[in-house]
Amino acid sequence: MRLRRSLAVAVAVAVTTPVALFTAAPALAAGAPAAQTQNQPTYAELKKAAADAQKAYEKALAAKEEGQEKVKATLEALDSDTHPLKAATITADKAAEEAAAAETAAEKAVRDAEAAVEAAQGETEKAEAEKALETAEADLAKAVEAKEKADAAAEAARTALDDARVAAVREYSVLKKALDDALAAKEAAEEALGTAEECVRETGLTSLAVGLPAEVVAGTTVDFTLRVTNGTERTLTVDPLAFVHVDGERGGEKSRLAVEWSNGSGWHALNGDEPEHIAHIDTMAPGERSDVKLRMTIAPGAASADAFALFAADASSAYRPCVLGPMKRYDFELLPAGSDPGPVDDADPGQTGKDDDQRPATAGPGTTPQGGAAGQPVTTARTTPTTPTTRTAATGTGTYGTTAVTGGTLAQTGTSPALVPLGAASAVAVALGAGAVLAARRRMTADR
Repeated sequence: MRLRRSLAVAVAVAVTTPVALFTAAPALAAGAPAAQTQNQPTYAELKKAAADAQKAYEKALAAKEEGQEKVKATLEALDSDTHPLKAATITADKAAEEAAAAETAAEKAVRDAEAAVEAAQGETEKAEAEKALETAEADLAKAVEAKEKADAAAEAARTALDDARVAAVREYSVLKKALDDALAAKEAAEEALGTAEECVRETGLTSLAVGLPAEVVAGTTVDFTLRVTNGTERTLTVDPLAFVHVDGERGGEKSRLAVEWSNGSGWHALNGDEPEHIAHIDTMAPGERSDVKLRMTIAPGAASADAFALFAADASSAYRPCVLGPMKRYDFELLPAGSDPGPVDDADPGQTGKDDDQRPATAGPGTTPQGGAAGQPVTTARTTPTTPTTRTAATGTGTYGTTAVTGGTLAQTGTSPALVPLGAASAVAVALGAGAVLAARRRMTADR
């Protein structure tokens, strides 16, 4: 019992000092990606889970801090002489001390009586001494019994006080364990969300230039098409990416090329300084394609130069906010006014340069692209492998070089979305969860 009391006091001291009483439980590590998309939480669900887990953690933290103050106050009260349990302990300890003193006195009385018997002279004196000894021994027996009862009462009082201390600490430990569990759930939810936010490459999401000649003549206008095809197995939200540039031209310099894209009701100019999203496609089913009309006007006084066009598609689905199709580069040549190149082949997609695959932030549904007109629908002709269709999609946006994306809810996809089995803690997290922001994508170097 004394050991138990010592442990209780030691724990109580630990709680009332700045020293941490417990250490946080480690968060669950991410597991392997799930095999089937239908068994995975969507990106929106992961965001909600992370947000809810953050709130749950904050509540658990507040409860733990409140509990720590409560247990501290309880332990301080239990240490006060006026607390009933502490007062009972003091009284019982005093009674035990008095009983021990009485037992000691009774033992001395017996010894004195025994000595008197030995020193007695004559029968009468000896008989009186023996009678006194019997009385002393009887008193000692009572004193021993009284001391045993007093010791038991004192031990019971100390145990009751120790139990109250342990109960207070145990109540706090429950709150601390709840905080540890909430932290594990929060970290698991954040890790699952972070994994889903990682950009994935999707080779089946293609962007090809159709009708872009390998040579263009100053003073002419060329019409061509950007054909985006969803060759994946996922329904995507797609933002086609376009950039046309003359080698050697610097950002802000008046370009020899003016490129526009059509939204079905008008033409909208590319800014020419950086890649930008055009003709946002809100929903693109597997196997569908979308044709975006473009036209390029070459300045009449343009001298001979090399130029190039970059095309790609940035996308998202219900499971991935960042899906990147392969970048295609088309090199073509500017010829001076009056040149007669004769029959000209289309430019072929070639090897992209080390600085080519730079993109603006992925756009969310319902936003406005750079170079486009807000609120104007983009009419694009689409075909599936069997039946041609025509659909209208809202324009999208992406601010190049920024970390945030305006607009509605982002979705995400990919052939191998890395979604995490969260285990026990993440099961709580999916019922809970926090938000996150898409990673920034590096700014395009305008000076080629």
